[in-house]
Amino acid sequence: MNTKTITINKKAGFEYHLTDKYEAGIVLKGSEVKSIREGKVNIKGSYIRLIGNEIYIIGMHIGDYSHADSISHENITDRKLLLHRKEINKIAELLNQKGRTMIPMSLYFKKDLVKVKFAVGTGKKKWDKRQDKMDQDIKRQLDRQVKKMNNR
Repeated sequence: MNTKTITINKKAGFEYHLTDKYEAGIVLKGSEVKSIREGKVNIKGSYIRLIGNEIYIIGMHIGDYSHADSISHENITDRKLLLHRKEINKIAELLNQKGRTMIPMSLYFKKDLVKVKFAVGTGKKKWDKRQDKMDQDIKRQLDRQVKKMNNR
């Protein structure tokens, strides 16, 4: 598959318990796509919201295109995500549960189209984050021991 990662939201997995993952296209202008190709995009701090019967990404920053004329796009604005009606209905059901939210995980090119991967999840408490960190440390130590034993 022809995919090229543009940006990743590294904090998504740390801040949230992520469950259902989706892929969606984004409605963009030409100058926005060119800016994204230059790498002038940031999804950190952005979120996805269901407004009416449509899904939007809010707070995504796309910088100005370097070769643009005086007419350009707004850097931070709500951008519509493209999903099938069945997927939107399923997401709406998931969001009706208490504490659920949608978080963008990554932005990438699939063939020539800009896609966003997002997940439905719940926020982690501070003790959840500590527990995850301890689990990672234990797993890392076990992996080191296994590697050490295999090298003998």
